[in-house]
This record gives sequence, C-alpha cells and structure tokens, in this order.
Amino acid sequence: MPEITVRLIILLLIGVAVWLLVAFGRRFVDGRRQRALSATLPAPLSRIANPDDATGKTRVHILAFSLPDCHQCHRMQAPALQRVVEARSNVVSVIDIDTASSSELAQRYQVLTVPTTVVLDAAGQPHAVNYGFANTKRLLEQVDEVLAKGTS
Repeated sequence: MPEITVRLIILLLIGVAVWLLVAFGRRFVDGRRQRALSATLPAPLSRIANPDDATGKTRVHILAFSLPDCHQCHRMQAPALQRVVEARSNVVSVIDIDTASSSELAQRYQVLTVPTTVVLDAAGQPHAVNYGFANTKRLLEQVDEVLAKGTS
C-alpha cells in the first residue's frame, strides 16, 4: 500500500476520533447543564432570592462560582458581572460563591469549571448555566429572558 494512502487513513481515523470526542463531550456537558437547571435553591440562599420585605426589587440572581486563585474569574468574569449589575442595577444581584468552601452547592449546580455562573429567577429557579467565562452580552440576554418570563 502506498505511503500516502496509509497517511490518509491515519488522518481520517484521527479526524473521526476527534469528532467522537467532541460529540461525547458536548453530550456530557449538556447532561450536566440539564441536571443543574433542575436543581432547587438551598434554604440559606432562598432567603436571599425571596426577601422578607416587600421592597425587595431584585428579580434575578446570578450565582458566580469562583476560586481565590482563578485569574479568569477575577480579571474577566467579575468585571462582566459588574457591568451586568450596572446595566440592570434595580433587578439583578450577584452572589459570589467560593467553590472550594461551598462544595455541596457546587455539586448541586453541577459546576464543572470556574468561573461558572447560574442565572436564577426571583423564585430561585435556575434559568441558565454558563460553564466558563460568560460575557456581559450573554449574561444580559439571559437576565432579560428571565425578566420577560416574569412579566408574561
């Protein structure tokens, strides 16, 4: 068999292997995301999501999972979250969560990596889960979807 044919077959096999790896990886992450979206808010955070006073205007909460030594969390995700709060200050709150010290909460929301953000409605039900960095535009779109659902 000519050498070029062997190389093409090897290249084809590598391509198929990479395609399968990506397909199974996406399926795995989608499964984890679906489990996270079906999670319920634990009691300590449910008080934050449902304030006792009638003046609480916050209708969207963002759980921001990070670690102290995560550079992407502090240099990229934190400023993006700050811009979301500035843009929708009267209806959005960000709850910073140290993933290492809140492992039960991280497990409940299927946190695979940091940063991870979970967008919750006023009742504490998850609406979106973002594994890795989520930019301001994406977070604002998710917040606006939650707000649109709440008004309809």
